[in-house]
Amino acid sequence: MKEIKAIIRHYKLEAVLNALHGHPEFPGVTVTPVRGFGKTVGRAKSQEVPVHYGTTEMVKLECVLNDQDVEAAIALIQQAAHTGIVGDGKIFVYPVDRAIKIRTGEQFTRIE
Repeated sequence: MKEIKAIIRHYKLEAVLNALHGHPEFPGVTVTPVRGFGKTVGRAKSQEVPVHYGTTEMVKLECVLNDQDVEAAIALIQQAAHTGIVGDGKIFVYPVDRAIKIRTGEQFTRIE
């Protein structure tokens, strides 16, 4: 299993979610509004500017997928979130050893 974390522009969320809904094996996603800055976008121009003014509103998507579904999900996110303008975001992929269902205690190494 792999976890995908994607930081995207907030106004591209609907397009990305629509794209992911079209993936037949996509199990689900967690969406969190976030703020931050990158190397070239969202940095405060002066130390006198409050920190939150130097950040950009973004959205973080998090999902755990079976290994064989990761590349398709990445492609869907990248295509739907792309504007071609600096600051489109980033996608990160992490290994996941196991997952435990809180309600039942069931442990699994594949998303079913």
